[in-house]
Amino acid sequence: MDMKRARSPRAPADGGDDDKRRAASAKWGGAVRPKMVLVGFLITLALLAFTFGGRSAPLPSTPSSPTSVPKAGGATPKSKPPFPRPKTVIPSKNVTAPATTPSQDKLLGGLLSAAFEESSCQSRYKSSLYRKPSPFPLSPYLVKKLRKYEAYHKKCGPGTHRYRTAVEQLQAGRNADSSECKYVVWFPCNGLGNRMLTIASTFLYALLSGRVMLVNVPREQEGLFCEPFPGTSWVLPGGFPEGNPMKLNVGAPESYVNMLKNGVIRHDTPAASLPAHVYLHVEQTRLRLSDNIFCDDDQRLLRKFSWMILKSDSYFAPALFLTPMYEKELARMFPQREAVFHHLGRYLFHPTDRVWGIVRRYYEAYLARVDEKIGFQIRIFPEKPVKFENMYDQLTRCIREQRLLPELGDPASPAMNATGHDGKVKAVLIASLYSGYYDKIRGLYYESPTKTGEIVAVYQPSHEEKQEYASNEHNQKALAEIYLLSYCDKIAMSAWSTFGYVAYGFAGVKPWILLRPDWNKEVSDVACVRSTSVEPCLHSPPILGCRAKKEVDVARVKPYVRHCEDVGFGLKLFDS
Repeated sequence: MDMKRARSPRAPADGGDDDKRRAASAKWGGAVRPKMVLVGFLITLALLAFTFGGRSAPLPSTPSSPTSVPKAGGATPKSKPPFPRPKTVIPSKNVTAPATTPSQDKLLGGLLSAAFEESSCQSRYKSSLYRKPSPFPLSPYLVKKLRKYEAYHKKCGPGTHRYRTAVEQLQAGRNADSSECKYVVWFPCNGLGNRMLTIASTFLYALLSGRVMLVNVPREQEGLFCEPFPGTSWVLPGGFPEGNPMKLNVGAPESYVNMLKNGVIRHDTPAASLPAHVYLHVEQTRLRLSDNIFCDDDQRLLRKFSWMILKSDSYFAPALFLTPMYEKELARMFPQREAVFHHLGRYLFHPTDRVWGIVRRYYEAYLARVDEKIGFQIRIFPEKPVKFENMYDQLTRCIREQRLLPELGDPASPAMNATGHDGKVKAVLIASLYSGYYDKIRGLYYESPTKTGEIVAVYQPSHEEKQEYASNEHNQKALAEIYLLSYCDKIAMSAWSTFGYVAYGFAGVKPWILLRPDWNKEVSDVACVRSTSVEPCLHSPPILGCRAKKEVDVARVKPYVRHCEDVGFGLKLFDS
């Protein structure tokens, strides 16, 4: 507690006048009759009703300035908090008190639909209040496109007559010649970060190709996300005819590439003669996506299929920007190319109340009252393991070179300790499967003051030791930490990490990327580099030669695409 605020008021210098005033008040109070008291009470009651009667519940709070953070509000989640709620603390002098939130802020400028009840998903309209406002203006055309899609999904989604008719045609082995509703069914692959990036890419493809996106939700993914579309569901109902994801692979006979190769279909095949569904394998093979998917001729043929099944491990949105027939439409939807995942991710993904409860409680307890939040996300990949000592040294080099944290001072210096009490507070949030980075960095700032007098507090929500793709509890924690990391003002992350891509994409901040060592080295020569964009990296771009039969380096051809800082052959969208 701020001791200045807790100090008692001083007694007046001359107590005589005060005694006279109290005596006069006593005389006046003794002369008051019961009727006067009753009248006064009724008048006061009426004024209170007039003042507060129009508001049945507190309005959500929001920062009063772009750099302040709100105290999270809303109903307390049903799940039991993992740690005790912190005591109420009066904010220190460097924290701005939250103000009321205009409804437009909750809708993110129209990105989110107003058709939902707030109680249906606490995070939908509240999670953005923990971040600074988006640096990317929203295209009115994208807003219009989303509202149009929502109506289409509601008309054709699960539970409707049109959906039942489409499933019957699929079961009968027929492709509809002129179907009113067409579908793309997403199947999961790899970890949570990959899945979120591929869902966003699939949704973008659905917007462009006029399809309803349905999501196959396995057990490990149940209860993570709220429904993103009002009045309907994006979850693929049980009993879907092609519900076995294990048979979906690059060699599947129903894959688009294999059907072309084997002469089952041709580019001029009429819709009525096509198989009942097509499988798109958008998974990297030898660090490449299938070239056939992103050419105009192929897209025209794919549009004839009523049902499409898609499985991917890659953020393939950049490849859609390289498909000629979609370029103009995408330019209208995203005038700023590097805001694609930033907008689509915040539109689609809203943690359920259970997961949001974890996020909100942790944020309130440790991050809500600090001046700056810095996130470090460390991921060690089995195909290129890095020793702990080398990774820790690389992280601290990045911190020093980029001045992400204040320099340490002399522990014995009284001057340093004297200024520390009034200094600003910086919180470091570490997201890693291992606790070693937290222990080391916390030890540095526990044992020594900073030269600036700033206080550095270090936190780590969990350390699971290994990634558990198939664990629902593990994925809940991972999603909570993605959101906590996305509330940081600065982020440094491991190269190649889709977990980090999602977090900084939500935040709309350009991260520092901790580069991988070369394959023949154990230590990276360069500690970290700043990303040129807030877009995730497509690790395995297609060749995009299409019918030219030769590889094209699109980073040299397209002004809004360049190679990724962490994956030299990868591609990412950016704005110059």
